[in-house]
Amino acid sequence: MESFVTMQSCKRYVLLVVLFSIVRNTLTSVTHYSIPEEMKEGSVVANLATDLSLDVKTLNQRKMRLDIIANKKYLDVNKETGELYIVEKIDRENVCPTKSSASCYLRLEVTLENPLRIFNIEVEISDMNDNAPQFRREAIHLDISEGALKGERFSLSNAVDPDVGTNSVKTYHLSESEHFNIEVQTGREGSKFADLILTKTLDREQHDVHNLILTAVDGGTPARSGTASVIVHVLDTNDNTPTFDKLNYNLKIMENSPIGSLVVHLNATDLDEGSNSDITYSYSLYTSEKTQETFNLNPSSGEITVKGMLNYEDFRIYDMEVIATDKGVSALSGQCTIKILVEDMNDNHPEISIKSFQSPVNENIELDTVIAVVSVSDKDSGDNGVVDLHIPDNMPFKLRESSDNYYELVVSQPLDREKVPEYDITFTVTDRGSPPLYDNETMTLELLDVNDNVPQFPQSFYTIRVMENNAPGALLSSLTAFDPDLHENQYLVYFILEKEIANTSMSMLFSINPENGNLYALKTFDYEIENEFIFHIEARDSGSPPLSSNVTVHIIIVDQNDNAPVIVSPWRAHGSVVEEKIPRSTDKGSLVSKVIALDTDSVHNSRITYQFLQVTDATLFSLDQYNGEIRTMRMFSYRDPRHQRMVVAAKDNGDPALSATVTIKLSTVETAVKAYSDMTEVPLEYDIFSDLNLYLVIGLGSVSFLLLITILVTIVLKCQKPKPSKAAPPCRNSVISERNSIADSTLVSNDAYWYSLFLAETRKGKMVVRQPVPKGSRYIVSSLPRGTGLTDTSGSAASTLQVWNKLN
Repeated sequence: MESFVTMQSCKRYVLLVVLFSIVRNTLTSVTHYSIPEEMKEGSVVANLATDLSLDVKTLNQRKMRLDIIANKKYLDVNKETGELYIVEKIDRENVCPTKSSASCYLRLEVTLENPLRIFNIEVEISDMNDNAPQFRREAIHLDISEGALKGERFSLSNAVDPDVGTNSVKTYHLSESEHFNIEVQTGREGSKFADLILTKTLDREQHDVHNLILTAVDGGTPARSGTASVIVHVLDTNDNTPTFDKLNYNLKIMENSPIGSLVVHLNATDLDEGSNSDITYSYSLYTSEKTQETFNLNPSSGEITVKGMLNYEDFRIYDMEVIATDKGVSALSGQCTIKILVEDMNDNHPEISIKSFQSPVNENIELDTVIAVVSVSDKDSGDNGVVDLHIPDNMPFKLRESSDNYYELVVSQPLDREKVPEYDITFTVTDRGSPPLYDNETMTLELLDVNDNVPQFPQSFYTIRVMENNAPGALLSSLTAFDPDLHENQYLVYFILEKEIANTSMSMLFSINPENGNLYALKTFDYEIENEFIFHIEARDSGSPPLSSNVTVHIIIVDQNDNAPVIVSPWRAHGSVVEEKIPRSTDKGSLVSKVIALDTDSVHNSRITYQFLQVTDATLFSLDQYNGEIRTMRMFSYRDPRHQRMVVAAKDNGDPALSATVTIKLSTVETAVKAYSDMTEVPLEYDIFSDLNLYLVIGLGSVSFLLLITILVTIVLKCQKPKPSKAAPPCRNSVISERNSIADSTLVSNDAYWYSLFLAETRKGKMVVRQPVPKGSRYIVSSLPRGTGLTDTSGSAASTLQVWNKLN
């Protein structure tokens, strides 16, 4: 039993020793070799038996084999000698087709059995300058306008060299030309490309085609080169080049975007007309084929759409240059560069947080006042997490960034509540993903009214016509103003601005409702006393401070026919009959009497006409309807009654018409006194003074003397009444009246009387003038015969009719 246990223990020990030996031999380090490409077949790379410390004699027994991690078996091992040799010529550009790294390796595994050992071997294939640069096209055609400016650049197709490092394309050379030169540029990943530069302006009439040779030279030793023909066609001048909205576009697009998705809509404009403004879009010659295979450019619309599959892990950045060429005879082109970044999915919406918002605010708030504080955030990273905040452009506000992702909304323009009472402000936050995600938040800002508008009347001047004899308290008009403000700033109060007329305040004549502007009359107006008023009304709001405006009001009193004519001549006592005497020998057409009536109404209502109401003999007397003269139509006969009675009516022109009457009792006498003539105002003289006439003259003189004494005493006592004019001496052939002649009467008159007298006297062919009167009177109206040639009214015939209009 003990022997069996011992035997099992020995077997386990031997197995552990063998496994340890295998593992030790397996974990051998990697062996490195470096060889140039293009070595001949059979060339020995190294002796593996020597380098790996292997016994050459046991290689076959241990079943040595070589495994190459490649699509071809470029190397093998000689089991007799242990040498690693070339089986097939190695082309580095085939083994390592990409130029992302300058190093290129072949990885080998050498496996031996009995005991099992594995050796890792790396063979570095160093590059040789075995490839010359090559252009994509053998001939490069360029159309250049003769109007091209000196120093203008033109993109040329770059050459491609499969070699790497210094063996790749290093520079470009251009054949000798006095018009062109090239400039070598270094692109992404160290690639070289050339721009054709115009060094001298072109002249198509002298040289319309330039044939150039472009040579690309690599940096190998010896250097290799490749050439391409550059054919420049000089076109006639098309002097406006297409211009893109932007020269540089930085765009983002999500991976896995559907084929046909729009990336950008390029827009180039050309100021030329016709075919010179028709634009086609194309990629430039140095836009990589990979980019052209991935994105499609519509030559007509300029739309760039997805053409191939986008994979963020494979390719993240696409650079392209798009040329916009017009269709002019000398096509001109403009360029723009586009960088498209492929992004991961943008799956988080940005968020808005209103930290503070001030509403309502006064409409006169100062500029740059902070209205709201807003913060924005996005849970995405990179550009997907970069957010932009904006508000509509047509608002008087602007956003101001206060700190990282914090914005202040401030007032940028003056606010006016009367135009816009409130604003719905929409905050829109957008991330920079493609397509961008956004969120918005709308806040309403209310504006409080400020008293910044003065009340406005619809008119600046009001004319109001008021009929006289109006009832006190009658509504004249409503003067309403408008104030676009609100609340107390809109409530208006109306006032009459104080103004005195004849020591009377306007507030005693008119009243205005302070709330609605209704204007009332406080008294009954009389046109004959005052016919117009001009004053101002003020509308004042209730703001603080209050604002006001005023308007001019013109009140015109319209006349009514409320005054009947007053007969002032012939003079009569109250209710008595006027008695006149006339010789029976009076001739035909002689003036018997004259009726004068006055009306204090306006011009239209004060026009007076005269007519007989009653007359004893209608064939004996005539009455002039305009001047009131009563004349004989024939001579008296013995059959005519001695006493004649006439009733004369004076009627105005009002509607309804008003009138006054006078009764004249005419007595004929047998006397030698002749009738006085037609108001020629000749001084009265008697041809024959009878005893009766003498007695009459003495009696009249006595009465006149007593009257004069009475008047003088009254003047001394009162000292305010003017002296009466002396009675004119009796005229020759005049009719003797029981009262003084109408030429001696002094009457109270105003403009209406003056107008009536003017009509009456001018129809008689007399000139009526106003003469100055003593202080306290208005005017004296005098009726003078026309054509007398007298310039001194005091020296004329004593027929002057004087009307003395006293003040109240």
